[in-house]
Amino acid sequence: MIKEKDPLSEDRTNLKKKTLSVVVSVYNEEQALKECYTEMKRVLDTLSWDHELIFVNDGSSDGSLEVLKALASENPKVKLISFSRNFGHEAAMIAGLDYSTGDGVVCMDADLQHPPECLPQIIQALEEGNEVISMVRTRNQSAGLIKNITSSGFYWLINRISDVHFEPNASDFFAVSRSVAEVLKGNYREKVRFLRGYVQNVGFQKTTLEYEAGVRVAGESKYNLKKLFIFSVNTILCFSNMPLKLGIYAGILSGAAGMAVLIYTLFTRQGAPSGYATIVVLICFMFAMMFLLIGIIGEYIAILFTELKDRPVYIVRETANIEHN
Repeated sequence: MIKEKDPLSEDRTNLKKKTLSVVVSVYNEEQALKECYTEMKRVLDTLSWDHELIFVNDGSSDGSLEVLKALASENPKVKLISFSRNFGHEAAMIAGLDYSTGDGVVCMDADLQHPPECLPQIIQALEEGNEVISMVRTRNQSAGLIKNITSSGFYWLINRISDVHFEPNASDFFAVSRSVAEVLKGNYREKVRFLRGYVQNVGFQKTTLEYEAGVRVAGESKYNLKKLFIFSVNTILCFSNMPLKLGIYAGILSGAAGMAVLIYTLFTRQGAPSGYATIVVLICFMFAMMFLLIGIIGEYIAILFTELKDRPVYIVRETANIEHN
């Protein structure tokens, strides 16, 4: 007697297991990489999805590349992308998105401040139909008081001058579906960019998950106050035209100040404001506003010039376990 095949059982067998692409940007993280890989692999091996672990070496000057090559030779699921020089953290995340093949893509840091234990929650959120998952930091054990205050102030400011709403304390730890990854690959290729802002700006069904940032495994943060300031300025200029409108407000303010001086002169009948200090203050104020506006316009022109040059976001020197280009 020949037993008929169960079509439902055959369909389940033929179902392809979904894959999660985990992108990890690396810059001088030699001391943290082995522990990072061990923790990542421990969690990834327990997931219901298959996985690929994409390390992007952002021009590290220490032994990070050698460690990554060794990991890639041991495990075919470990993929390596190595830049010709340091292009920056955001360029590394973009490269990971470009080379990823999974049904979902997660971007993380190599210092384990983005806990791998959150990956099961991310997969659950993706399976529920969410296509953009912003990871919101509730606490950062490594950040000092000044960094926490400036971070909160930055989100407060950008949310008031931009048309895009940013989740406060959202980080470069996020996840997107395959369709969103394709949108980011094909359309968001600016040279001056804010990737986590783009992720929150693309639309689609999205959700947020909270996490507590742990202590760095090794090394120190690559973002000092100077880099954070430049990064914040570029973000504001990319997502808001409000600074360009300061000229209107400065003109109104200067006009009001001039009118006040005129009224003062007419009522005191002195023909001119008394005192040299009054004139000096007004002149300094107006010149300060003028130079401020010229500087803001210069920053916008610099961004336009960078985009017009159209240089590559990154240059890949070598890869390992990468099957496509």
